[in-house]
Amino acid sequence: MMFKKIPAFSRNFFFLTAFFFLMWMLFFDSNDIYSQYKLSRKLNNLEARKAYYQEKIMEVRQDREELLSNPELLEKFAREKYLMKKPSEDIYVLVEE
Repeated sequence: MMFKKIPAFSRNFFFLTAFFFLMWMLFFDSNDIYSQYKLSRKLNNLEARKAYYQEKIMEVRQDREELLSNPELLEKFAREKYLMKKPSEDIYVLVEE
């Protein structure tokens, strides 16, 4: 009596199997929709970071090439960055408060 209220197609074995399989894959499996969404967002974030770091690498390579090709620029960089000096010089570092 109770089964007569259920539509005929939903009593089919293949329909029920496909329905439960679909529900399992969408909500309960380790590769469900939510997990795929999170992984997709993480991939996009990592690709953006990769592009940023590749750009920074290119800038550093360009700066390195300029420093190695120009001795005067290398000396200026060493003096400013590492506070290097010639033996007869004194260095004064001014710190702003």
